[in-house]
Amino acid sequence: MAVKEPASPKASPAAKASPAPKASSARAASSTRAASPARAASSTRAASPARAASSTRAASPAPKVSPTRGGRQVRHLSLDERLAKGNQARASTPPSSHSGWSAAADRPDPVGLLVEQNRTREPDLVPVRHGRMMVSPFTFYRGAAKIMAADLKDTPVAGLRVQLCGDAHLSNFGMFASPERRLLFDLNDFDETLPGPFEYDVKRMAASFVIAGRNNGFSRADIRAAALVAVTAYREAMAEFAQMPTMDVWYAHFDEDRLQQVIQGAVAEASKDAKPAKNAKPTKDAKDAKKAKAAKKEPTAKKEPKAGKEEKVVKEAARRAEKSLAKAHTRDSLQALSKLGEMVDGQYRIVSQPPVVVPARDLAATYGLSPDDVLPVLHEQFRSYRATLPDDRRQLLERFRIVDAARKVVGVGSVGTRAFIILLEGRDAHDPLFLQVKEATASVLEAALPRSRYRQHGERVVQGQRMMQASSDIYLGWTKGVDVRRNFYWRQLRDMKGSALVELMAPVTLTHYARICGWTLARAHARSGDPVSLSAYLGRDDAFDQSIIDFSERYADRNEQDYDEFVKAVRAGRIEAVEGV
Repeated sequence: MAVKEPASPKASPAAKASPAPKASSARAASSTRAASPARAASSTRAASPARAASSTRAASPAPKVSPTRGGRQVRHLSLDERLAKGNQARASTPPSSHSGWSAAADRPDPVGLLVEQNRTREPDLVPVRHGRMMVSPFTFYRGAAKIMAADLKDTPVAGLRVQLCGDAHLSNFGMFASPERRLLFDLNDFDETLPGPFEYDVKRMAASFVIAGRNNGFSRADIRAAALVAVTAYREAMAEFAQMPTMDVWYAHFDEDRLQQVIQGAVAEASKDAKPAKNAKPTKDAKDAKKAKAAKKEPTAKKEPKAGKEEKVVKEAARRAEKSLAKAHTRDSLQALSKLGEMVDGQYRIVSQPPVVVPARDLAATYGLSPDDVLPVLHEQFRSYRATLPDDRRQLLERFRIVDAARKVVGVGSVGTRAFIILLEGRDAHDPLFLQVKEATASVLEAALPRSRYRQHGERVVQGQRMMQASSDIYLGWTKGVDVRRNFYWRQLRDMKGSALVELMAPVTLTHYARICGWTLARAHARSGDPVSLSAYLGRDDAFDQSIIDFSERYADRNEQDYDEFVKAVRAGRIEAVEGV
């Protein structure tokens, strides 16, 4: 059973009617020759980002340039040049080069990488991070972005750069509200965002589907099917974006209406598969089976057909998705107040729920502050943050006043970095606004890629998020901490956010989810990268898809070994873990 992958929204009629851009026959022949075993064997030498980029520049005709206000010139390639760039990348780094991955002989100790990452984290929360990573190989993978970044460093790349999410596993996609109060499905975690090779995100995403499928106990065939759908959806969506006008790509999005259509389509398809064909004549085998059944003296329970089981699974998943959508609409600051706040002497304050939520009044000594110093420091930080907002957002935020603050543990990989929530009040006590303040450290990808142009990591996260998301939080901003060596970014805590319950998914559900994630990642990459060059590289066949699946299965094996080593380190007392928090 399959549901057609999400189509790119609202492409212009001209774009829909026009055929896919094709390379000239000479270029196509060149691309075919480049895939030969001899050429593929030499691809490793040309696979580094610097070499791939260098060869592309050397082969490309002189592009047109336009001046910008800052004096920097922007290179403009023609459509043919963009196609040629993708084809040349495919020749120098064939899609098949992504298969056959194995860990480097001098691979860093995975546990050592995590210990190194913990050095700047809150000491009392590091064991909580380890405890959450111990739950399964899947939760370990969620917290092991630094380990995978080290492994990706020497993998083949085509030299086609995009703004990377940096941690595009399947649990970092979800629903949230646009400024127009419509639910959107998109990437939602950008702590590791950095410009880099598009393959890094695709591999991180695909491997997560393999690892999640194993965690759910699926068969190898079902796991491969889900992961393959994610990569195929990425490739096919990029081909669609390559045909679309520039502004249509920028405005493309996946909202709750489209999600409803996908859900309804999946249910309809499952119901169709479960029904027998009308007017179908019984076969000889069917007649024999009927006679045999009639001959039995004792009735036996009928075995439910596979299609019928799948229909039930899809309908249950659809019901759960509808419930999640409805719940997301209620997840706002007022709902957060009911969970996180308490009324004391006529004023709301944040409830203490250590170690997950620790109010500022109980935390002051941890940061070398007296309780009387906390509010002045908060106001100073708040003013600095407001200065990074556009004028209209800043004036809107000035209508709120700070009421309370707390440290709040979030996620898996982020646990231990400093993260806070701020309770603000608007018109009255029943007009709350919760903001989240998260520490932004250096991206784990900086070990493999050039540093961000933004030296303030909070700004790096915000700018990367705005580049990749179809629509972003109106309160995104950044600031330095009291300790000026620490950077933070600010956003709303709950803005109609919803996420998929991956652990509850059946194979067919995971496959549908994979299709949406693949499309979404392609759209995010098409905003900052060149969809024409990317689509030319990815090609029309499934060579890239199969190669990425081979990588993903091999990496899932390695992740399980790393998880085992991590658990052994905890049991041996090398690192400390607190489970169940």
